[in-house]
Amino acid sequence: MTSHPDRLSPENGPNARNTASAEDDRLTDVPLLDKLAALTLEEKVRLVTGRDMWTTWPIEKIGLRRMLFSDGPSGVRGEVWDERDQSLNLPSATALASSWDPDLARRYGAAAAVEARRKGVDAVLGPTINLHRSPLGGRHFECYSEDPVLTTELAAAYVTGVQDNGVGATPKHYVANDFETDRFTVDVRADERTLRELYLLAFERAVTEARPWMLMSAYNAVNGTAATENPLLRTPLKDEWGFDGVVVSDWTAVRTLESAKAEQDLAMPGPCGPWGAALVEAVRRGEMEEKVVDRKVLRILRLARRVGALDDAAPAEPAWVEDGIALARYAAAEGTVLLENRGELPWDGGTLRKVAVIGENAVAARTQGGGSATVMPEYTVSPLEGLRAALPCSEVTYSAGALTRDGVVELPLAQLTNPVTDGPGLRARFLDEDGRELFTEDRLCGHLVYLGGKAPIGESATFELSTRYTPADSGPVRLGFALAGAGRLYVDGQLFIEAELGKDGDWGAGLISAPSTSAEIELAAGTPVDLRLVYDLTGRTGLATQAMSVRLGSEPVAFDEDALIAEAARAAAEADVALVVVGTNARVESEGRDRTSLSLPGRQDDLVRAVAAANPRTVVVVNAGAPVLLPWRDRVAALLVGWFGGQEFGNALADVLLGTVEPGGRLTTTWPAEEADVPVLSCTPRDGVVEYREGIHIGFRAWLGGTTAPAYWFGSGLGYTTIELTDVSAPVTAAPGDVVTVRVRVANRGERAGKQVVQVYAERPDSAVERPVRWLVGSAPVRVPAGQTTEVEVTVPTRYLAHWAGGWSYETGEYLLRVGTSVADLPLETALDVSE
Repeated sequence: MTSHPDRLSPENGPNARNTASAEDDRLTDVPLLDKLAALTLEEKVRLVTGRDMWTTWPIEKIGLRRMLFSDGPSGVRGEVWDERDQSLNLPSATALASSWDPDLARRYGAAAAVEARRKGVDAVLGPTINLHRSPLGGRHFECYSEDPVLTTELAAAYVTGVQDNGVGATPKHYVANDFETDRFTVDVRADERTLRELYLLAFERAVTEARPWMLMSAYNAVNGTAATENPLLRTPLKDEWGFDGVVVSDWTAVRTLESAKAEQDLAMPGPCGPWGAALVEAVRRGEMEEKVVDRKVLRILRLARRVGALDDAAPAEPAWVEDGIALARYAAAEGTVLLENRGELPWDGGTLRKVAVIGENAVAARTQGGGSATVMPEYTVSPLEGLRAALPCSEVTYSAGALTRDGVVELPLAQLTNPVTDGPGLRARFLDEDGRELFTEDRLCGHLVYLGGKAPIGESATFELSTRYTPADSGPVRLGFALAGAGRLYVDGQLFIEAELGKDGDWGAGLISAPSTSAEIELAAGTPVDLRLVYDLTGRTGLATQAMSVRLGSEPVAFDEDALIAEAARAAAEADVALVVVGTNARVESEGRDRTSLSLPGRQDDLVRAVAAANPRTVVVVNAGAPVLLPWRDRVAALLVGWFGGQEFGNALADVLLGTVEPGGRLTTTWPAEEADVPVLSCTPRDGVVEYREGIHIGFRAWLGGTTAPAYWFGSGLGYTTIELTDVSAPVTAAPGDVVTVRVRVANRGERAGKQVVQVYAERPDSAVERPVRWLVGSAPVRVPAGQTTEVEVTVPTRYLAHWAGGWSYETGEYLLRVGTSVADLPLETALDVSE
């Protein structure tokens, strides 16, 4: 067994610098040193804390403008969370990852950068590359995979795409931030090998190869030390990987002065925080050397130069300008995973007389997950709209079948009239204690999130939202609101609801999925009622003075669930084919909370069973960002996972169903048959701690070591043609640190072109070291014309064969490289001997 200090590609190359050489580079960067020398200590300290929610401080005398950061990884929101400032809504990270295509990830990053430049954003706060350790993680839609190798390669490509267009990328959240429960305070306990081989490896290539200009430290602690103060910010990030960018905190993650002594560079948001005057005093008293602050400032100045925020620097010209709408549609199809197909798909649109579309997610599809990554698209295309547009000569009916919504949703804009302008929308006002108006604006949506911007939240006593609502139908309506705090809803001037909904301890969940309340009222079609929501803003402190969320809307009245399902089954029986769209809701998958179950919400399982019994040509699409249980999967004609498909979801789905394009996705996370079978399930802290006791065995690694098979293995997915792997060749020997090329012959036996994802796994059955049964070491997507054979090359760094034992160590001898199309379907193999 040998030990080597080599890192991932480029192996021991020019990017493989240590901290000493990186510090030397900074000391010889004369232009930045001159700017640093012009600053007072107070100005330096000001620079290392944000100016407000999203920007850094400008300093005119050194030619530094402000820098603007923005969420999110699947689009770029910009400086305000506002339906009037619209953004491209790309498919979720799980959809992107399911393509297994680094080139698509690069293009995706490039599209995000184009959006960023359009909105004046200097750095995108993404990609999110934490691992899917437990399927209950509430934010998995925003992450790539349960596997660190696939994650780091896709993340590196995303970062490259963003930065080639002159915008900074920010891999996050460093590190082991893989769940949401108690995320501000939880301590993750993991041994060094587990951290190195899984959770740090997910970041490594994104840093050493793509060279991101920023990286975000997490909320949680790791082995007893907060991420913003953790030695992991130095080793391996800066001294081994040569990271020379800015370590920015997750918002409010910096909580103590101690973090200023660590390798944390920038505390966000501002202007308040634990550094400020306390940091100035610490330097004045000699408790901290000023050069520690200088290093942080130099990194911030380097970022400013890279994004063109210094007067003597200009941002790079875009290297790759993407058509964002076209890419959104393409990426959604490329990430769609076909899990079952019993001869049903693709449909021949010319033969379809009548199509029954069923499920609330078919009309209110989730195109993105909840949380800070939310953007406001100009439009979204639902599955129902996409199919109707693609089948103009067919009758396409709709039935709800089962409801999935939870809590109030905003009222339709077409039924809302601004009481002041008489135009569409609502009037929002911030008032002081005497009722004087401090700020007002006209809005076009009943779900408002203020996260920074000009609204004087901290100076206001109340917030008021008013509109005139004209219902389209007569009958009972449940009107209500969602917020964190005390609110009152008035209908035609009369108090209708008064409620204290509590203060959510997690500001993220309080903003995105605030608790709601509603009450029933009888309304008449065409008869308007005046609605006024009053929100008490007194007593707000900290971040709550810059952030708030409120939703004025309605939720369903009592309904007969059996009748809805029966109606849907009747519609399916009368149609040639049935499409059921099932999925989650914003309370199931969102930042700020983990899932409590893998089951679909409501009675969607009953719905699918009833529809499948009524029509044997039933196709089901899963509109979720992470695994759900599918107990009826053997009863349907076809099953697809569409994820959160972005604003072009409906069009992309129609493309796949009608065979215009291939379903290009393969699973990047194992999907269980039963929740009880999941090897690593809980992510709930005990006494403030989550122990990663499973070590290196998560995801398919853990499943392979168990006795129960999942519903669908990691890497699984079907196409519309038969593509076989027929032969493999590779070098028979390699030295530690080498990169091996595995060549695989691929034959398309079908009558149409198709896509396959070639996957290479390593095994070492007689290892003297604890290892998984097998682990991923390389992959490559390949497209093969009908009836043709081609060869695909998969690069396999031997570093992926190493294990951590106080350093990267190689167990010399023979490794079996197995090649196939999922972790459980590996028909080819070759041996590789690793030796000096």
